[in-house]
Amino acid sequence: MKTSELVYDLPEDLIAQTPIEPRDAARLLVFDRVSRTLAHRRFRDVGEYLRRGDVLVFNDTRVLQARLQAVKIPTGGRVEVLLLKRLDATTWETLVGGPGVRVGTRLRIVPPGECPPIDVTADVIAELDFGGRVLRFDQPIDAHLSALGSVPLPPYIHVPLRDPERYQTVYARVPGSAAAPTAGLHFTPGLMQSLREQGVVMLFVELRVGLDTFRPIDADEVEQHHIHSEYCRLSAETADRIERARRAGGRVIAVGTTAVRTLETAARAGDPRRVSPFEGDTSLFITPGFEFRAVDALITNFHLPRSTLLALVAAFAGRELILNAYRVAIAERYRFYSFGDAMLIV
Repeated sequence: MKTSELVYDLPEDLIAQTPIEPRDAARLLVFDRVSRTLAHRRFRDVGEYLRRGDVLVFNDTRVLQARLQAVKIPTGGRVEVLLLKRLDATTWETLVGGPGVRVGTRLRIVPPGECPPIDVTADVIAELDFGGRVLRFDQPIDAHLSALGSVPLPPYIHVPLRDPERYQTVYARVPGSAAAPTAGLHFTPGLMQSLREQGVVMLFVELRVGLDTFRPIDADEVEQHHIHSEYCRLSAETADRIERARRAGGRVIAVGTTAVRTLETAARAGDPRRVSPFEGDTSLFITPGFEFRAVDALITNFHLPRSTLLALVAAFAGRELILNAYRVAIAERYRFYSFGDAMLIV
């Protein structure tokens, strides 16, 4: 498929700059793949489309305070570092913003604002083909992120976030991501409790969101794009509960594209007739023509053109149908991207 087939025109004022309050007041575009109909609702109404015994699968990863400010030693030139993936205790794949950051460059991490200084340095030890850098810190950085780092909002958000917790899901538990699994931002504790009382089963997987959330497809053909691996985990208990629900007639509803990739990776880890436990890196790239084995329905946000996320949604619901739904959403002035509105695809 040509990457140009994943393009649509979005007025800039529809890129949501701030989250709506309360979380479940976001709009919800419901797309029925069988009847090919659209319905306009609020996210708090999502339970009307779920049945007793259905399974919601959430990614409970938590966003790291992974954006760091640094200066080059000895010149003092300022750069910004975004931690993407831990390679070992002191080594990370990163994106680095600033000129002249080559192998051999040494950086000193600068605390924000009035925070007391913490002496942390890092050496650039490799350059990556996507423009990233591998940094080796002089000590494990994890314990210092709360003091040195900030939440890495996507580059299309220009309004400062007053409450950093608003870029975390209410169920976020496992630190490790460079971006939020944004479909889950619409859930509130009250909505989740209401769905449990309705008989909806809630299960959790982990996928540590990395580089490809930020990187557009740069190849002419979608399939030529190289997707980078991300760590994910689906436990034996979760796999067993999914299989029991499926045998009882329940649907598996992924909350976000990261949950889809985890589920579909696990569905290819063993017996092709079931979801198996899985822990490790996945580089599963879902494009139109993909055979879904685990996911029956999807809750997702509206995604950027030329993105791997839009390719996944197009694979699930059909490219032309999804782009038509996006045109309707634009005409109805839905809010797009991380802090925007949601779709339910059934």
